[in-house]
Amino acid sequence: MERLRQTELSGRTRPLPHPVGGFLRSFSASGMLVGILFFAVSLTPSLIPRPYLVQGVISGASLTAGYAIGVFLRWLWSFFELREPSARRQRTLKIAAANVCIAAAAVFLWQTAGWQNTVRTIMGLEPIESVEPVKLGLVAGLVFLLLVLTARLFRLIFRVVSRWLERFLTRPVARAIGGLMAIMLFWSIANGVIFNVALHAADSSFQTLDALIDPDVAPPTDPVKTGSDASLLNWRELGRQGREFVTSGPSGEEIGAFYGRKAPDPVRVYVGLNSAETPHERARLALEELRRAGGFERGSLVIVVPTGTGWIDPAALDTLEYLLKGDVASVAVQYSYLTSWLSLLVEPGYGAETADALFEEVYRYWTTLPHDRRPKLYLHGLSLGAMNSQGSLDLFDIISDPFQGALWSGPPFQSELWRSVTADRVPDSPAWLPRYRDSSIIRFTNQENDLDIPGVNWGAMRIVYLQYASDPVTFFDPHAFYREPDWMKAPRGPDVSPALSWFPMVTGLQLLADMALATTSPVGYGHVYAPEHYIDAWMAVVDPQGVTAANVARLKAQFSVR
Repeated sequence: MERLRQTELSGRTRPLPHPVGGFLRSFSASGMLVGILFFAVSLTPSLIPRPYLVQGVISGASLTAGYAIGVFLRWLWSFFELREPSARRQRTLKIAAANVCIAAAAVFLWQTAGWQNTVRTIMGLEPIESVEPVKLGLVAGLVFLLLVLTARLFRLIFRVVSRWLERFLTRPVARAIGGLMAIMLFWSIANGVIFNVALHAADSSFQTLDALIDPDVAPPTDPVKTGSDASLLNWRELGRQGREFVTSGPSGEEIGAFYGRKAPDPVRVYVGLNSAETPHERARLALEELRRAGGFERGSLVIVVPTGTGWIDPAALDTLEYLLKGDVASVAVQYSYLTSWLSLLVEPGYGAETADALFEEVYRYWTTLPHDRRPKLYLHGLSLGAMNSQGSLDLFDIISDPFQGALWSGPPFQSELWRSVTADRVPDSPAWLPRYRDSSIIRFTNQENDLDIPGVNWGAMRIVYLQYASDPVTFFDPHAFYREPDWMKAPRGPDVSPALSWFPMVTGLQLLADMALATTSPVGYGHVYAPEHYIDAWMAVVDPQGVTAANVARLKAQFSVR
């Protein structure tokens, strides 16, 4: 039986609004129209292939952003008291606009698989036949509803608090305080409850993972190696990544077999997060262990800054040890066991402090050694490690006695030196492969080796940035929410889809999702750097003597089958 409500003023009865119908009618027509357009363009490709679940989240967030903009535009129209069309014309315009937007969304949804395949084809992945539009739409709708309900809860709290304050204050003051209190309440909940709970869970899980000892990885018996009985460092305190690092890599026997001559075992020193209390104590311990292991007696020495978890990319260090025929030592200090993005979010200065301390200790001792009897000194870091490695030095402090070079791969977009060099690039060079001044000190490269520049000689120090145009960790740009990034302009990188287009708000959301997916790409794309590209980069940085083009080709072939 239909529910009725008595209307005293009119003396008539009318049915109560159905709760579902009332909820649907509460949505803004202009907001939904703009939102659907944002939903449609969110289906276009970006840098990394996306599964339907991630695409649904992006599309739901884009729909919400467009809805908010549409509501705001409608409010502005009313605020300026602009002329309103008649009710009949409004209804006609709404129906026409709704049909156009729905048709656009349907067309874009139909093309989504093809767009995703433009990215997948470039990366050598199998094409997909469908993006599972029903599941995608359900995820997007759920995200949209959750965000809208959260916004309405905020509005409700604002109104309740403001109306209560109006009993004691003027309306403008009451609304200002009400808005501020609502913001503080939501921020406190997000930061104090959701964020802290999630962070505590992540912290506990990563700490537990870091403490795990793989039963297949035994402590080294060679007294030279870190973690052995003769070492200054306890095996258990190295952490999972440290234990993996000091026990892996090519042996002198394997390197010697590759060149057909005898080769020494490379020296690897690693100090875990639990090996000492402070970054400076860990850095001093790293220096003492490096001296004990004979690291300063090698031909080359590399200061490595790991990623957030303490991981060091084997593709970078293994290839270097082959190129230098085992006559190399490397040293690293762990500063976190969180993933790089969490470490950057939670403890942004901690990695920088550790990198600074390690460079200071090693470089200061290195400068006391006779120039003709000390190793060549290099720096290396990947991702967050690249950013912290760049920040560990001041060129004015080392200009009188410079180190020999650095290889920084996948530098995050926050890296100050990288941003400065990219911004000051030669005008006709693209942002994804810039040329800096005369290219005698700093050069950039990617999948295609661009380090040999005709007519240009290296200076006393060689710095190489290895970066892929499809790496969102490097090329995410906060300004992409409201303007097109330079790297999207023609000519584009070889690994970027030609179907990628810039849209306000939406592209920024797409790139944020790409950052979360950056390490899911195939080797040689995104944020996963290939051994053969490291080989080309190291060849330019260290200029190894006696390594022929044939050696390089064989080494690339050897690592390509791993």
